[in-house]
Amino acid sequence: MTAPSGPATVTGPTAEVPPSAGRRRRPLTAALPTGTALLFLLPAALLFGFFVLYPMVTALTYSLYSWRGTSQESFVGLGNFVQLFTAEPYATQVPRAFAHNLLLFAGSMVVQNSVGLLLAVVLHRRRRFKRLFQVLYTMPYLVSPLVIGYLWSLLLSPLFGPVNALLKAVGLEALALPWLGDPSTALWVVVLVTAWQWVGFPLLLYGAALGGLDASLEEAAELDGATARQRFWHITLPLLTPIIGTVSVLTFIFSMEAFPIPYALGGSTGSPAGATDVMSLLFYRTAFQSGSSNAIGTSSAIAILLFLVIFGLSIAFNKWFRRAERRLF
Repeated sequence: MTAPSGPATVTGPTAEVPPSAGRRRRPLTAALPTGTALLFLLPAALLFGFFVLYPMVTALTYSLYSWRGTSQESFVGLGNFVQLFTAEPYATQVPRAFAHNLLLFAGSMVVQNSVGLLLAVVLHRRRRFKRLFQVLYTMPYLVSPLVIGYLWSLLLSPLFGPVNALLKAVGLEALALPWLGDPSTALWVVVLVTAWQWVGFPLLLYGAALGGLDASLEEAAELDGATARQRFWHITLPLLTPIIGTVSVLTFIFSMEAFPIPYALGGSTGSPAGATDVMSLLFYRTAFQSGSSNAIGTSSAIAILLFLVIFGLSIAFNKWFRRAERRLF
């Protein structure tokens, strides 16, 4: 009888290895020519150069000259920057506005890194209605900050605002305050409203990071007798260090650039009595409302100063978190 024909399988030391089996597969990026890669990057580079680099260089150039209206006059070097710290009202307003920005950053970071992380952990462990709550917490983050600010100014109105009406209805008349009219409370309202709107952003980042953690680490710690709190503080939290650093740096940048919510709650002057004044409001007033003949030079100096602070401290924060991450791992 004849054996049925078919594909023969050869085993043992005489088996032939297909020619492609011993080759190392080339990375996909290696197959892309440099010219083609640069061609794909060119549109983004052009947009970045036109909308970011060109305005920055222009602002730097403007800050080095004195101006009369829209006419450029003499080169003054760092004279406009010196004026920010020696001439009134800038000598008073610049440090105060910077202090408010830093306080806004500190308050937002504490709320977002605590409440955002707590909500992310709770939703990570919850299966039912998880997507619904994620959408609800994220919705304020998707709304314009200017709209959020105006809505909260109506909610906190001492005349018809529902917040004070609710406090009075439950017998807490002592807490029914003119929230945006009192310098001692106005800035804290800005901090809380800002943190409330942006809490959905760290919620999404922490939720994605928790979903990517290796569950076997926590399971091994649980088998070793570690409690839920110990597993969180000694395993989960250290593994989230890169995301904590990202959230902190981005929160710092957003806080230093804050404009819509302070503008909606306190106006361009940072009312009441400058209690809600921030650097972006100071830049806006100087450029468009000061009436100064050198408004272009002074406002450009404020913009460059703010950029240097944001850029320098962001780099410092990023390096500090990277060192902390290396020490942990």
